[in-house]
Formats: sequence, structure tokens, C-alpha cells
Amino acid sequence: MPRRFFRKFALKRERVMRLWFVEPFNHLIHDPDLWGIRRRSVVPAFSLGLFVAFMPIPGHALIAGLLALPLRINVAIAAVTTFVSNPLTIGPMFFFAYRVGRYLLGQEPQPFQFELSLSWLGNQFLLIWQPMVLGCVLLGSIAAFAGYVALDLLWRASIADYLARRRGRGK
Repeated sequence: MPRRFFRKFALKRERVMRLWFVEPFNHLIHDPDLWGIRRRSVVPAFSLGLFVAFMPIPGHALIAGLLALPLRINVAIAAVTTFVSNPLTIGPMFFFAYRVGRYLLGQEPQPFQFELSLSWLGNQFLLIWQPMVLGCVLLGSIAAFAGYVALDLLWRASIADYLARRRGRGK
């Protein structure tokens, strides 16, 4: 089941290598492990995508894809998994990360108001960046570990079920 599910997101290596902006990197993306739908490349890619999704930086999909290259794990799965942080979920994720970081650092809550401007970024963000980054790294690590374990168990159970059904048909 997981293999068939992840095949939907699989990119064809030949199509990607023909894109004009990818041609300079063809020597890096030639490895079949970067595109294959196998447990040893998909499960860590899923985990990496979850970790990167919690980071308070822009360009999650690009960062996850670039990190997948030296780790030799599925690039597409790592990039797609980062979309768990989307416009609907990013606010609650970062707010919860800030609260966790503030609790761990033992800081008192400080009132602040969000404003989409450079002056807010220079003034107010300096008050919250430490607890937020700590919370993001911690929650990202927890999400990555939980995602790794859950998907690995699901994949193994799917293989065991497939083999049991195959053995049952042979009788």
C-alpha cells in the first residue's frame, strides 16, 4: 500500500533532468535512490520533510530537496512532505513551537502584536526568536521521529500483509 501511494508523487528522473534549470545539477541527481520508491529512501525522506516543515525559514520544499541529495533519499517525497506547513497550519505550528520554547526556557509571556512589516521584524521578532527556534527544532525532531516510526511500521505491515495474501493464494 505505501509503495503504490507514494508512486503517485514520484517524478520521472528523465523528465526532471531535461528541465533547463536542472541541467547544471544533472550529475547530482543521476542516482536512482533519489527517485526510487523503496522503504529505505521514502521513509527517511518523509521524516526529513516533516523536520524541515517545522523550521521558521522560507523555502521548505527547496531546502528539503537539497538536503535529500547528499542523504541519498527520495527528493520528491522530502519536498512534498514539507507541505504539511501551509497557510492554514503554519500559524498554529509556530505559535505552539513558541509556547513550548518559552516553557522550556522558563520565560514569562510577553505581549506582542504581529504586524507584517520590516520594523516589526527588527523590533518584536527579536523578543521571540529564541523560544520559537527552540520549539521549532524540538517539535520538528519529534514530528520527524514519529513520522519515521509510523511510516516504517505501516510499510512493514503492508509488506507482511501482501506476503500473507500471496502465500494464501498459492494453496
